Amino acid sequence: MARILGATLHGIDGVAVEVEVQLSSQLPRVDIVGLPEAAVRESAARVRAAIASVGQRFPAHRITVNLAPANIRKRGAGLDLPIAIGILGAAGAFDSEQLENLGLVGELALDGRLRPIQGALALTLALRDAGRTRVIVPSGNALEAALTPQVEVFHAADLGEVIRYLVTGSGLSIAVPEAIPDQTGTTVLDVAEVRGQQRAKRALEISAAGGHAVFLRGAPGAGKTMLARRLPGFLPRLEFPEALEITQIHGAAGQLSTENPIVRNRPFRAPHHTTSSAGLLGGGNPPGPGEVSLAHHGVLFLDELTEFDRRTLEGLREVLEQRRVLIARARNSCLFPARFLWVAAANPCPCGWLGSGTRDCRCDDGATSRYANRISGPLLDRIDLHVSVMPVRWAQLDSPSGGSALGPTTADLRGRVEAARAIQRDRGAVDGSLTNADLPDSRLDDSVRATPEARQLLGRAVDRLGLSARSARRLLRVARTIADLAREPVTGVEAMAEALSYRASTRSGLNSPLDDPV
Repeated sequence: MARILGATLHGIDGVAVEVEVQLSSQLPRVDIVGLPEAAVRESAARVRAAIASVGQRFPAHRITVNLAPANIRKRGAGLDLPIAIGILGAAGAFDSEQLENLGLVGELALDGRLRPIQGALALTLALRDAGRTRVIVPSGNALEAALTPQVEVFHAADLGEVIRYLVTGSGLSIAVPEAIPDQTGTTVLDVAEVRGQQRAKRALEISAAGGHAVFLRGAPGAGKTMLARRLPGFLPRLEFPEALEITQIHGAAGQLSTENPIVRNRPFRAPHHTTSSAGLLGGGNPPGPGEVSLAHHGVLFLDELTEFDRRTLEGLREVLEQRRVLIARARNSCLFPARFLWVAAANPCPCGWLGSGTRDCRCDDGATSRYANRISGPLLDRIDLHVSVMPVRWAQLDSPSGGSALGPTTADLRGRVEAARAIQRDRGAVDGSLTNADLPDSRLDDSVRATPEARQLLGRAVDRLGLSARSARRLLRVARTIADLAREPVTGVEAMAEALSYRASTRSGLNSPLDDPV
């Protein structure tokens, strides 16, 4: 009898699995029980060939492998290594005391090599939480698994190295975690390369500082996509806990490679408008993270918003409120984090030239109305900043590169955003990721500290424009962010007026900017 601890994936989280191996004197065969999926059941053939390839004798006994707890489905090939070590341990190939405080994950090749596995960081975290102080992983997962704090991560290239380590107590190297580098030297897209569009740049600065969703609408080629792709450069530098979460999500989704096993920059996800609901929000069998979770701590850009399936977009409403996705199944449920900065873009009409001032719009009123109604009012109500991106004249496009005429650079905006985020933290944020956009209603008044004049202006706008209570609360949050950027201790009428200028009336649909709201 031998017991060894492995792990399996459940969503983006790892679950510790106790691998129990028993040898009996019955006819030789291998039985794997405990709700294994096909890849786990097939591990018997891989393990048999791998053990023979490294010069060990496969036991000629009845082998029963139990994967506990038995009520959780085991998936993936990461249990190959603990099953192989359990079989050899039960056969007496090494002292069972060597298995104490040890966890193992890895997929075996037929020649005994250890192949990288999906979700190594999540599995190592699960083994650490189960009390293991030493974990052995494939060499291809060494840097990813080494991010796990408070555990020694050893890496091996093949099964033979693991066996020698268990026999002699040495021979494996400890993986050294790589520090998340300072991103000041990282190449980023500079917002100064976008000519004109000062109002849109200002809206993106506010969005990055307070975590507010932004909607860019305008004619084709006006610069909406260029602006959105430069937004990650505005965001604060990635901290280690954030990098750990992002790497865990991307690793569980199979988005990492052996060349880039650690996510070092904030994600920028731009799914195509044909993406399904499961692809955007998460799901499948077994449930996996969607684009909203892969954009965690980064930017989710939905270009051509009106071309997305309406039911898919409606699923975003709860995600924007809860900052997480719960995928519920009859026997299974998974929770995926989804704290992202949402940027949407769309044309104002089917032909794209409504209100552009450069070409005549060919769409009739009915076509424009149907186009605008593809996005529901409740979803538009959850977008804090609505910006019209107008085409830039040739005289401005042909201006020389460089100089202050092009406006602030990405480095300038990042400095302002980091200063505003620091003010929000000093105000008593629950955690470092809580921005003004996530302020709970119970703390809203104390945090915003709006002057009576600002509240009067907001009240007139709500009454005249028919804004919802949700819109009013969101306007308070945006105004507080504008005041933070200006380093104002209270939210004055200027900040409130600017916040109102970015709000659209959902009663009028997609084409309703409030450039002069009150």
